[in-house]
Amino acid sequence: MKTETFTIPKLRQKKEQGEKITIVTCYDYTFARILEGCDVDCVLVGDSLGMVVQGKETTLPVTIDEIIYHTQMVKRGLSHPLLIADMPFLSYQTCPEEALHHAGRLLKESEAQAVKLEGGEELADTIERMVAIGIPVMGHIGLQPQSVHAMGGYQVQGKKKEDVKRLYREAQVLEEAGITALVLEGIRSEVAAKITEMLSIPTIGIGSGPHCDGQVLVLYDLLGMDKSFKPKFVRRYAELEDTITEAVNHYARDIRSGDFPSNAESFSIKSYSALLSKKKK
Repeated sequence: MKTETFTIPKLRQKKEQGEKITIVTCYDYTFARILEGCDVDCVLVGDSLGMVVQGKETTLPVTIDEIIYHTQMVKRGLSHPLLIADMPFLSYQTCPEEALHHAGRLLKESEAQAVKLEGGEELADTIERMVAIGIPVMGHIGLQPQSVHAMGGYQVQGKKKEDVKRLYREAQVLEEAGITALVLEGIRSEVAAKITEMLSIPTIGIGSGPHCDGQVLVLYDLLGMDKSFKPKFVRRYAELEDTITEAVNHYARDIRSGDFPSNAESFSIKSYSALLSKKKK
């Protein structure tokens, strides 16, 4: 468990010292409480909750109120990791004023310490205005789930020369706008390596190879909680779908056999009265 609180300035410090940054995406108090006892630098409340928690096909339907709700839950379990909240689709793209309002709500109502948004140079002005009033911003280029329809699906980015040039330009423009870090998603490894070398701010990879300054994965994915989801970039550190299935089936068998609850797991009149008296005190 970390004893020192991770802060925004430490992101750049980690890059300068050549230390990798660890980020996990989480959506609720129970998992946040567990992560508090783990060696992770940052926790992201991602709009991926639309797919992972809500069972939707894309992240697009997620609302700002839903992000605030989940971030509030995660915050209750965290003290030391830096808490970052995603800005969902249409919470920042329409105009800078609306983006400022929604980013401010995330910091005020959920106590997130930074926001993350997807997009390139078209967002430079919005980011500059956020940073100017003290809102830390994490950028996100490459594969952008909120633009999945425009991109024609979840495709690896940076295959063509013009796309590579665009990614380089976007990374530089976003750094100049004042972002604190940049997520590189689904980008060819060598392109992500070049972007990481170009920038003084840290890059956070997901499906973009080993040369980024840090990595982020969804907690559910690294724990193996969906056996049908097998993207190339995810390494499973557990197979919890199997573990949970066996545990619940074991529970059901014990009920049907009469093994659960046992006498030791049941209250007598005397023990129940004692329990009630303790609660009253």
